[in-house]
Amino acid sequence: MKRAILILMCLVGFTAMAQKGERHQGKGKMDLTPEQIATLQTKKMTLALDLDEKQQKKIMSMNLERAEMRKAKMEERKAARDNDEAKRPTAEEKYVMQNERLDQMIAHKAEMKDILSEEQFQKWEKMRHHQGRKMKKRKDDRKERHSRR
Repeated sequence: MKRAILILMCLVGFTAMAQKGERHQGKGKMDLTPEQIATLQTKKMTLALDLDEKQQKKIMSMNLERAEMRKAKMEERKAARDNDEAKRPTAEEKYVMQNERLDQMIAHKAEMKDILSEEQFQKWEKMRHHQGRKMKKRKDDRKERHSRR
C-alpha cells in the first residue's frame, strides 16, 4: 500500500513538472511596430555610446529600415507556417540565406563605422560581441532543455 502511494505521488510530481508553462520570451517585441523598435534601439545606443543629434538621426533611419525588413521576414515565415508551406530549407537554400545575412551584417558594420567615431565604434563592437555571447548562451541553454525532454 505504501509503495503504491509513493509511486502515485512520484507520477503526479513528474507529471506536474512536465507541464509546459507559458512562454513570454520575445512576445513583447512582436507587439511593437518597426518604428517603436527602431526608436528604442536608437535610444539605447544613444545612452551607451553618447551619440549626437546627427548620429541619432542616421542610426534611427538605419534601425527603422532593419526593423521593417525583420518584421516583413517574420510575417513571411508566419504566413508560410499558417499555410503549411513551412518546410526545412535545403542545404543550398540555407547557404543562400546565411550568405545574405552575412552580407547584411557586413553592410551594417560598414555603415556604423561611417557614422560613429573610432572610440564609439570600438565600444559598439564590444557591445555586439557581448550581446552575441549572451544570445549563444541562451541558444545553448534552450538546446540543453530540449535534449533533456
